[in-house]
Amino acid sequence: MHLLFAWRYFKAKKSTNAINVIAWISILAIIIGTAALILVLSVFNGFEDLVKSLYSSFYTDLKVSPSSGKIITITQQQLEQLKGITGINNYSMIVEEKAFLQNGESQSVMSLKAVDDNYRYVSGVADHIVNKGNYELGTKDMPELIVGVGIENALGIVADQNIFALQIYLPRKSGTESTDPIDNISIDTIHTSAAFAIQQDFDNKYCITNIDFAKKALRLGPDDYTNIEIKLNDASRADDIKKDVQKIFPGYKVENRFQQNQNLYSVMNMERWVIYGVLSLILIVAAFTMISALRMLILEKQKDINVLFALGGNKNFIQKIFLSEGMLLASIGGATGMFLALIIALAQIKYHLIPLQGGSFLIDYFPVKLQWSSFLLVGITVFVISLIASWLPSRKVFDQEFSLRSE
Repeated sequence: MHLLFAWRYFKAKKSTNAINVIAWISILAIIIGTAALILVLSVFNGFEDLVKSLYSSFYTDLKVSPSSGKIITITQQQLEQLKGITGINNYSMIVEEKAFLQNGESQSVMSLKAVDDNYRYVSGVADHIVNKGNYELGTKDMPELIVGVGIENALGIVADQNIFALQIYLPRKSGTESTDPIDNISIDTIHTSAAFAIQQDFDNKYCITNIDFAKKALRLGPDDYTNIEIKLNDASRADDIKKDVQKIFPGYKVENRFQQNQNLYSVMNMERWVIYGVLSLILIVAAFTMISALRMLILEKQKDINVLFALGGNKNFIQKIFLSEGMLLASIGGATGMFLALIIALAQIKYHLIPLQGGSFLIDYFPVKLQWSSFLLVGITVFVISLIASWLPSRKVFDQEFSLRSE
């Protein structure tokens, strides 16, 4: 019954036009706030999805690495046990170390990632080769180098066309140390076969080469590595399979993709909640206008309130009428805002209406990803703020005396 009264009060003309104006202003503010929240969250979802896809091209589902130091020693028996775990698609043995590359006067410090033949099936690097380069790692005695495009630019070369060998300097890991620092550094020549472009963090940092060459240069033992990278058949089972892998490699770290990039995901999550909090202020502003509209409506409907009270309506019933009035305004604004956001988001997905400026991104438009959780979160936010905004003026009903007499 109180819903019918609320709907009637909403449609009815008021003696003071300002009440209608303020009510519609509150609805408009809720529409803008709701649409803005959903669109911004959807853009964040789009960027997060894009970043995760880029990082998944370089970081694998699971990674085994030393808890301290740089080297892990892996036995053949452990590898056989690793192969026997259900759900593992493939794995690659990795040796990673800082290196110094030189091309004449040009030079660059980078992270050399030496990998075995399985690496192209474990990561997505082979799918991000640019120009006409080929995914070639060479051999132990004739290694080839796949460089990130950032390092390619720093060295002033075109990786797939460079006919001159580069000088590569690597620290030696074992053996008798000499008083001459040069004796503790391996100096070799290496040719480039291709360049990859994934994401700036990787493109400016990594080069990939043959693992046998790196182990020889670093003087590592046959069972010495820096980590193992594992690809799963189903990435969603990473946490379950991680426990099985940990049993095989006690004392070593076993990390899923999130743990390998925990700082990145934490920052992205924090940014989302900060933006959510800032844009929620629009809804709080709308709440103030709603409070004003309901307070003025209560004053205008004073006679109606007295009649309802005389007919047996208690204060709780009368309060519910104005609570329902506030929730009605919120429902109209929230539903319209969600529908508007949905239309704009779908248009952006299909037609790429809003471009990204600068031309240095992998895509030239704002990515958008619609998720039901965003709509649910915004819906709950609108409901809670509107409920509080409706309750504050409606509780004034308890503070007044009811009478049909007019002074």
